[in-house]
Amino acid sequence: MPSPTYAAYKPAAPYFDLVRGALGDLVDGQHFFDIVSDDIAYEVLYDIPGWPHVIEGRAGLMGAFRGYVDNIVLHSADQLTVHKADSGQVVIIEYQVHGTIVATGVKYNNRFCSIIKIENRKITHWRDYMDSLAAWNALSARSH
Repeated sequence: MPSPTYAAYKPAAPYFDLVRGALGDLVDGQHFFDIVSDDIAYEVLYDIPGWPHVIEGRAGLMGAFRGYVDNIVLHSADQLTVHKADSGQVVIIEYQVHGTIVATGVKYNNRFCSIIKIENRKITHWRDYMDSLAAWNALSARSH
């Protein structure tokens, strides 16, 4: 049964579940927010209005994702490829997400590559790359 602590984040559940599954026994915790360190640095190397380039700390990340789930509902996440390096201390994941932009009903499909650093069985650093054009097209499209 999903934790009521994270009920507000349900629209991003496919992403959270994909990441949790990709990291397996390299990290401790059930939910995505349980497997990140309190002082995580979540770095995004793309420009999306309202989304910072670096999010500091678990609380900051949770706040940023509140804005995400208010605007995008994910229906699935797939096409996962996992690459482990540095004895599992660095994990690179490639994946896709599929959903809907809440305000317009426009379909949202995107591809990502994330480089994840793990220390003491928690994610301490996340660097994210995505198809910025796919995000821009979905976020700037008019409703159907």
